[in-house]
Amino acid sequence: MNTKKIVITGGPGTGKSTLINELIGRGYTCFEEISRQVTLNAKKEGIDQLFLANPLLFSELLLKGRQQQFLNAGMYASEIIFFDRGLPDVLAYMDYIGDSYPQSFINTCKDLVYDTVFILKPWESIYKSDHERYENFEQALDIHKYLLKTYQGFNYDLIDVPFDTVENRTNFILNTLDM
Repeated sequence: MNTKKIVITGGPGTGKSTLINELIGRGYTCFEEISRQVTLNAKKEGIDQLFLANPLLFSELLLKGRQQQFLNAGMYASEIIFFDRGLPDVLAYMDYIGDSYPQSFINTCKDLVYDTVFILKPWESIYKSDHERYENFEQALDIHKYLLKTYQGFNYDLIDVPFDTVENRTNFILNTLDM
């Protein structure tokens, strides 16, 4: 079976994880965001904000984790698998903070290609900061621009998910995919 790999991306606090949870609730196979787990693992080792303390190490861990998710997707007997963020997100965030990264990051994004990418715009009325999300809303707007530029740089046609209820946003994604 040729499993379709679908990314749901967007800046912080745009509702990605909420949509992933809704899709899981509807019986779809989904890979959840791994950055919180990387952050929590670093905290256990005494590093409060790994992304701020060592952005390259944080990004390497994210890239490896997302690469493994991509490869693991082939082992599922699902017609479609959703990902909470994709590999190009790592590069977008590194570009956002103005840090460099090795060519291998770019090669990985070129080699592992998703079938469809949905993007969520920053939505101020649902935006919340927390212990793992340190960005404010203005920073979320900037990150959105970097996500657009990065994904488009890898020749993805991004599909904007409109502001709406969780149910309607999920229906929009599924209807767009003809599910």
